[in-house]
Amino acid sequence: MTANHLTLFGTVCKMPIRKVSPSGIPHCQFVLEHRSEQVEAGFNRQAWCRMPVIISGKAHQAITQSITVGTQVTVQGFISCHQGRNGLNKIVLHAEQIELINTGD
Repeated sequence: MTANHLTLFGTVCKMPIRKVSPSGIPHCQFVLEHRSEQVEAGFNRQAWCRMPVIISGKAHQAITQSITVGTQVTVQGFISCHQGRNGLNKIVLHAEQIELINTGD
C-alpha cells in the first residue's frame, strides 16, 4: 500500500451537508479552513487552505451531529480527487478519524 495520510486542524467554515446514500451509508460533507504559521527554509510563513472533507459510515454518525460552522476539529484521513459538476477536479480529504477540539468557551 502506498502512503496517503493527512492530518489537518481547522475550523468548519461551511454548513455541513448530511446525506444517506442509496445503500444506506450516512455521509457528512463540510469545508475545513486551516490557518497556521510554518517554518520553510528557515523562514516563518503563513499557511492557509480550505479543504473539503467527507466522513462516511454509521460509526461516525454521532460525532458528525456535533459539527457546525465554527467547530474546531482535527481530521485524519486520506486524500482523493473528486470531479465536480463543472468538470473540474478538486482534492477532498476522506476522514477516517475526527476529533472535536474544545476551545473552553
